[in-house]
Amino acid sequence: MGGVRILVVQPSALDPVGTLGDWLTGAGAQLEVLVPAEQGLPDELTGFDALVVLGGEMSAYDDADHPWLADVRRLLSRAVAGKVPVLAICLGAHLLAAATGGQVRAARKGPEAGTLLVAKRDIAMEDPLIGPLPLTPDVFQFHGDEVSPLPPSARLLASSPKCENQIFRVGDYAYGLQFHIETTTEVVLEWERSMPEIAEVVRPGQLEPDYLDAFHEDLAETWRPVAERFVELAATPPADRPVSRHLPLV
Repeated sequence: MGGVRILVVQPSALDPVGTLGDWLTGAGAQLEVLVPAEQGLPDELTGFDALVVLGGEMSAYDDADHPWLADVRRLLSRAVAGKVPVLAICLGAHLLAAATGGQVRAARKGPEAGTLLVAKRDIAMEDPLIGPLPLTPDVFQFHGDEVSPLPPSARLLASSPKCENQIFRVGDYAYGLQFHIETTTEVVLEWERSMPEIAEVVRPGQLEPDYLDAFHEDLAETWRPVAERFVELAATPPADRPVSRHLPLV
């Protein structure tokens, strides 16, 4: 997979690329990490084979306080139009939805946080990235907003009882993940300190360091292969990439 270049957009210091970055580089990718509030963003993805957008404490429409959010949405829109593979996590998924015709709002059932499961939908079975996952993979949730409705061109690949739109794909190669796979124990504990209003819904014991250490070992077993498949997708010439047979949700 040598030569695959991935642009990583990091909206917040609270959510670094973490272990996801290790998995991507371990699969042969070269990462360029940009903090848009400090460094800005390119207008185009020229020279990059894929785009990753991470999470943050802001909301998808907080342009008044974070004017660079519009630049992230614009870049995501251009990535989808150009069929550049995208992996967008939590806030990144919200921005992907907002950039492609969906909407983001405060979660109707309240914040979702902790070590939880999501359930794959039948349509996900043929997906090149999500298909090989277990039926109910472990994830780490930490969000107060949700995507609803999905963009018109989106396919829903996984759900949870509290928040329906957990994994979605826009077009053939842009994936939105409502949850986190990039966290470490240290990152989660910092979120507990900095965002107590969300952390208070976590089940007792799930924020203990020993518990989180064990959880992240299991998380790596499940999600490292997804990162590896994402690098493989980015390395595959567009004409040779798989295309879904299913029509989008409308």
